[in-house]
Amino acid sequence: MEIYRPVSGVTLDRDQARLAILQVPDRPGIAGEVFGALASKNISVDIIIQAFHEGGSVNDITFTVKRNDLGAARDVLEKIASAVGASRVLADQDVAKVSIVGAGLMDQPDIAATMFRELGKAGINIKMISTSDIRISCVVSDGDSEQAVRLVHDVFHL
Repeated sequence: MEIYRPVSGVTLDRDQARLAILQVPDRPGIAGEVFGALASKNISVDIIIQAFHEGGSVNDITFTVKRNDLGAARDVLEKIASAVGASRVLADQDVAKVSIVGAGLMDQPDIAATMFRELGKAGINIKMISTSDIRISCVVSDGDSEQAVRLVHDVFHL
């Protein structure tokens, strides 16, 4: 008899970089412009987070790309930022993505809470979070990534 485990595996992707375009005007078409420009340079984007500011007139858009695309993606974002009136672009290559996979993770909120709590208890800062029904990913500092994988592996008995 096989024991049911909500988390069936953990993965590590160290080929990551993070970019942010800050205080982007909140109007229709901006996201299409930003990601269309990246796509035109054949730059694939993974995790995307859009955060709003009080007042609702601007947003910050943060996302991950493959590490070797960082320079080209930053160049594209600098041009877009200037064209649309965003305040600035930030880049961070000290990131890695730690993900757990399993069936129905969104229906089990304790799984994400456990992952986040254990990373925090170990002093590992989560820079970004992405979830789906089968995956929960945390972007952490590259230097913390192997410890994060071991910790998640142990806490979910993988």
